[in-house]
Amino acid sequence: MAITAGRDRIVLAVLLLHADRVVDGGTLIEAVWGADPPTTARGQLQTCVSRLRRLLPAGVIESDPAGYRLRCAPGELDAAEFTRLAGAARAAGDPEPLRAALALWRGDALVGIDSLAVRAAAAGLDQQHAAAAEEWAELELAAGRHRRLVVELGPLVDRFPLREGLRGALIRALAGSGRPADALAEYRRIRDLLRDELGLEPGPGLRDLQIHILHGEPPRVGQGEPAPEQPHPVRCLPRTVGDFTGRDEVVARLVAQARGAGPVVLAVDGMPGSGKTTLALHVAALVGDRYPEAHLFVDLHGHSEREPLDPSAALLILLRQLGVAAERIPDGPAERVALWRTELSGRRVLVLLDNAAGSAQVADLLPAGPGALALVTSRRRLTGLDGVHPESLPVLAEDEAVTLLARIAGDRVAAQPAEAVEVVRRCGGLPLALRLAGARLAHRPRWQVADLARRIGASALPELAAESRSVAGAFALSYGQLPDPARRVFRLLGVAPGRSFDALAAAALTGLPLDEAADLLDALVDVHLIEEPEPGAYRLHDLLHEYAGALAAELPEAERRAAVVSALDFEVHAAALAVPVRLAVTRHDLGGTEPARPDLIAALTRPEERLEWLRPGLGALQDAAIRAERPDLVWKVARAAWRCLWTRGYSDDTGALFTVALEVARRAGDLTGQAVSANYLASHHYLRGRLDRARSLMDECVRLREALDDRAGLAIALTNVSVLHHAVGEYADSAALAERAARIGLLAGDRAAGARLSVLSFAYSYLGRHDEAIRVQRRQLFGVIEQRDDLERVHALYHVTKVRLRAGRIAPELAERRLRFLRAVLRGRRSRVAERDLILELADLLRARGRYAESIAELTAVLDRIRADADAHSEPEALNLLARAMAEAGDRAGAGPLYRRAAELARGTSHRYEQGRAHLGLGDCLADADPAAARVQWAAAERIFAGLRVPDRAEAARRLTDLVPAGAA
Repeated sequence: MAITAGRDRIVLAVLLLHADRVVDGGTLIEAVWGADPPTTARGQLQTCVSRLRRLLPAGVIESDPAGYRLRCAPGELDAAEFTRLAGAARAAGDPEPLRAALALWRGDALVGIDSLAVRAAAAGLDQQHAAAAEEWAELELAAGRHRRLVVELGPLVDRFPLREGLRGALIRALAGSGRPADALAEYRRIRDLLRDELGLEPGPGLRDLQIHILHGEPPRVGQGEPAPEQPHPVRCLPRTVGDFTGRDEVVARLVAQARGAGPVVLAVDGMPGSGKTTLALHVAALVGDRYPEAHLFVDLHGHSEREPLDPSAALLILLRQLGVAAERIPDGPAERVALWRTELSGRRVLVLLDNAAGSAQVADLLPAGPGALALVTSRRRLTGLDGVHPESLPVLAEDEAVTLLARIAGDRVAAQPAEAVEVVRRCGGLPLALRLAGARLAHRPRWQVADLARRIGASALPELAAESRSVAGAFALSYGQLPDPARRVFRLLGVAPGRSFDALAAAALTGLPLDEAADLLDALVDVHLIEEPEPGAYRLHDLLHEYAGALAAELPEAERRAAVVSALDFEVHAAALAVPVRLAVTRHDLGGTEPARPDLIAALTRPEERLEWLRPGLGALQDAAIRAERPDLVWKVARAAWRCLWTRGYSDDTGALFTVALEVARRAGDLTGQAVSANYLASHHYLRGRLDRARSLMDECVRLREALDDRAGLAIALTNVSVLHHAVGEYADSAALAERAARIGLLAGDRAAGARLSVLSFAYSYLGRHDEAIRVQRRQLFGVIEQRDDLERVHALYHVTKVRLRAGRIAPELAERRLRFLRAVLRGRRSRVAERDLILELADLLRARGRYAESIAELTAVLDRIRADADAHSEPEALNLLARAMAEAGDRAGAGPLYRRAAELARGTSHRYEQGRAHLGLGDCLADADPAAARVQWAAAERIFAGLRVPDRAEAARRLTDLVPAGAA
């Protein structure tokens, strides 16, 4: 039965490679998962072994305290049989056992198994195959079987095209068969191949063969090559660029490390196109004089269209660069490593190992001598190497990127700086992208930078290409080397609703279990296809996002849409979870639906912090919902996030999100969505002091709730209309609306509705109905206790304290202690709006207790915060309180302008009560110097307070009657 599961195939391959020997679990785990296995690796390994046991004959896989052993009978394992036959042939000098040994090979060893450890072992088997083929060919040549050998060597030469021994045997067989022209043609083929693939010339043995054939001399069997040593110093580094730009801190760090005690290994990793090789060559040039004997270079092709270079082949290149004769280089990988270490011993050499596939590929290539430096570049983080100095390369900073563009394209960049910054932004600071963009500009002298910016404005990847180089091509190489599960995740990230995401969001998008999604994200980070700027928080570079989106476009539309909807559903419920115990209002507005992925919601540990992190991307979630044709999710995203936005003072976000939500809901004819969006968009205009706009939206909301026969929703809407009446000082109307809202909410079965209406208590308090105010506030407190919402409890305790202070029913000392305690709690909860209101109350209490300096300091600080939040509604109140504290402290001259500003702002926001308080206080400031002007101000205050039917009217009337300044309002 065929074994198709990828991990099972790897485990079986490792056991077969160590047949009849115990393989420890750590070796198997590293072979399957590499240097960074998941925490569940050991359990998954046991599952793999169990599956293999069901498919293989009983007893083949044995358990051992140290691991597992696979039993093989004599003759069952081709690799063991090959070794036996090859040994017999060498002992007898007979090619026939070798012919039988070679016949056991039916292709590359362990082909199709995606494991660096297995591939390294397979490369060793292939090297044994090639070495045996060379020995067999020599024995056949010695026996004079030239014509037969020509036919049989062809497939072996095709399989091992760079083996000079096999090529030499084929050339001698052709010449010995009377075909010198074909022999010379074969020599030219191997010469061209070595030049193109390795940058090397044929060894002396092959060159000697060519000379003998050209002179008509028969080639000698076993013909060797001389071993001339290359003169030192060896300089094999490729040409570097002359316009290296930026990276000053990185370069300084690498140079300092390179000058440390050797052997030094510097490992530079980064995303495709980040300039790793250029940086390594730049550093090599700066420190090269410390390594006078040899500068070596090998492209390991870890991320190229070719297969990654086998470590043994890389050693061949490096040894040849050192001048080691081909005849001295052994075939066995272990022997080559030993020779490499021996040759480097005592030498001061610099080795640049470029484009590594992973740690296993370079482990045996690293020099061990104290005078050596190795620079390794890779798109993968080389976590499997010990004792290295890792350096993950970021993209260029904006100023560095503009400088690089200017060095490539010339003065036109400086002439249009804004357009240059736009080009840099579209290139994402990626050096390869900038070089390709700059090259396009440099080769088009009539273009301006603005022309280039327009070309790459909509879609950058098609424009960032020159001849065979392209950014998309660089990305494609890395993507093509991913295993299928990681490819799927990366592809779907192209349609993810937002550039920033975590493992929870990725699991929702892909439908994967959370642990598996997290493992795959880590794998993508390791190869720099995604970034992890903070632990557990990921993002896609702009160009990689565009590339992933192009890959995702190839998926069926239904699959893309389902992934996006699943991700959005999770984000809505995750944001709602930031509301403690999901307040009844939130549950009502979102329709009480359950999440599609309850497992992910259960795994969410800090929903408020997560929503704060996600906040800048909430608009992107809405855009994704629009593209997915789910208008309901557009407003649900905004609604789920509203409470966090409101309490933390993100009014601009509230306005932007609900403006979009309302427009989309109207286009879709979604009455519920319109009602919810109008309600919460009104909260934004309320804070901005645009009360007429807020009132219009709330009137729309009330009409929609009535049309929907939604009593609970109507109670919420009427409560908010009551708040708007309160905001302009219409306390009687506010109280009437709040009473109606409470009745409707209770009839609708919403027990929290009546208790939430703290505005009713405030309305009673401002109207002088203190007993009723305290009674309603108690109802609110009992209601929030039942809800088990700590933040609402804080709000309720603050409201109780406030109405009791206005009624004179609480000792000032107790009120101050309570307010300070609640303030500390709110500061920890980052509830800016509630904390601001509480500070205003505390500052006024300090003023009433004669502690003017403290009151003025608190009010000055909170006024700065109010202005920073653009809270036009609260600014008149704060100005009035600050002016009153200053006036009572004796600074009436300073208080007067504040009162005037408060009156002006209050008029602009229709805040009539604060306007009245400003006129009253300003009259007090003017009373001594200008009694007539003071009477004008008091009269204005009296008219306003009379219209509002508030007790403050009596204070204004008394001043008009007595014309005696009271000192403060």
